[in-house]
Amino acid sequence: MTKIFEATYEGRQIRVENSWFNGEKLYVDGKLQDQNLGLALRSTLQGQLKAANGDIKTIKVTLGGTVKIQCKIFVDHNLVYPEEQK
Repeated sequence: MTKIFEATYEGRQIRVENSWFNGEKLYVDGKLQDQNLGLALRSTLQGQLKAANGDIKTIKVTLGGTVKIQCKIFVDHNLVYPEEQK
């Protein structure tokens, strides 16, 4: 079973896939940027996002949980998924 987490940041698509058999994968605009193979209770993925002005922004994904997998996606240390409750 695969769990998908998706966020859009400045028009760019960030997708995280978590699977029991294929591990975790981070895609930006459909291109694989990082992956972890195997089974883990906690995991971190990292990638980069080139902004419209040419700046490079860092992406950090944290995954974890025992019964239910939780995912947080940060771009330049700002939480973009799940969206912060206001």
